[in-house]
Formats: sequence, C-alpha cells, structure tokens
Amino acid sequence: MEAFPDRATAGALLAEALAGTPADIVLALPRGGVAVGAVVAQALGVPLDVLVTRKLGHPLQPELGLGAIAEGGEPVYDRAMLRRTGYDEHDLAGVVAAERAELARRVDAYRDGRPAPDLRGRDVIVVDDGLATGGTARAALRAVRSKNPRRVTLAVPVGAAAAVRSLESEADEVVAVMAPEQFGSVGGWYERFEQLTDDETRACLRSV
Repeated sequence: MEAFPDRATAGALLAEALAGTPADIVLALPRGGVAVGAVVAQALGVPLDVLVTRKLGHPLQPELGLGAIAEGGEPVYDRAMLRRTGYDEHDLAGVVAAERAELARRVDAYRDGRPAPDLRGRDVIVVDDGLATGGTARAALRAVRSKNPRRVTLAVPVGAAAAVRSLESEADEVVAVMAPEQFGSVGGWYERFEQLTDDETRACLRSV
C-alpha cells in the first residue's frame, strides 16, 4: 500500500469509495480532516461543516491520549489507558476544562458565528484524515448520534485496522480507503502532511 500524495488526493479517493452512500452533510474534524472533507463534500454535492474535537491528554504527558471530547458531546474516556496510568475521570477535570475552552475557541474561529448545523433526520458523513487509535472519532460519532441524525457514516482515507473495527459499533458504516494492520502514524500514510493553519481551515470551509 502506497502513501497518499496529499490530503486532496486522499479526499478524491475517499469520495469515490463513498459513491452511493446516503449523504446530506459532511462534518469534518479540524484541522486536517477539513482538507479531506472539502473534497468529499464537493464531490458528493453536499454542504460541509466542522465538528471540532480535542484530545484529552495525560496531565503530565499531554501527547498521551486518555480520551477525547467533541463539540456538543460529553468526554469519552479510554478506559484501558486510564487503568494503565492509574488516573480516573476526576483527575482529568482540569484537562477537560482547558480543552473545552480551546474547543470553544476553535468553534468560534471556524464557524464565524454560525450555529451548529441541525442534524435531526439527516444522513451525516463524518470525515477525518486518518484513524490511529480512533479516540477522537469515537467522541465525534457519539456527539453526532446525540443530535438524532437518520444515518451516520465515518469516512477516512486510512485507518488502523483495529481502530476501524472498534468504531463499527459507533456508526452505521465505516468507510476507509485503506485499513492496514500495521499502521504507525497517520502522517506516515501521506507524502505531504503539513499541519493546516486556522486560516487554511477556514479557506477549505469556504471552498464548498
């Protein structure tokens, strides 16, 4: 399996894989997922919006994810990682508060004051640029489910096979162009994987 040249190419291939999938709106996870989601939404002829998520990191090792939170949803914890580190939900109260604040900042930055889309009775496709553990995607899917959509599809260009399998119970369908058993990192599956700025993210959102 070869790496994608960039997110635009990955989005085009993902749109092909989604042909025939019911879709009323694409919700993309910032920042990288928005570049993929913009291509998908254009190809499917549906609106694009953001679904902001934040990882809940270990208080002393922020890169170690212990859970995630999504806009409009409650924190979703990685119970296995909590047991492994000896932490519980109460220990992460400060982390959750800080990430809620950053989540709110990003919502304001990306949506420009627009309300969150009404998902009731709609066919929703949630897009990210890849799945490593699936923690943020799980939080995103549960937040979407709480808004009473008709159908929810999770779509990614690439996802670790274990993460894809673990999320099949959270969505009506999980679509991945590639789902390798040996994964590494999301960035390892792209030749170009620059981090998007807030301005670039907004430009992607305006392109649809």
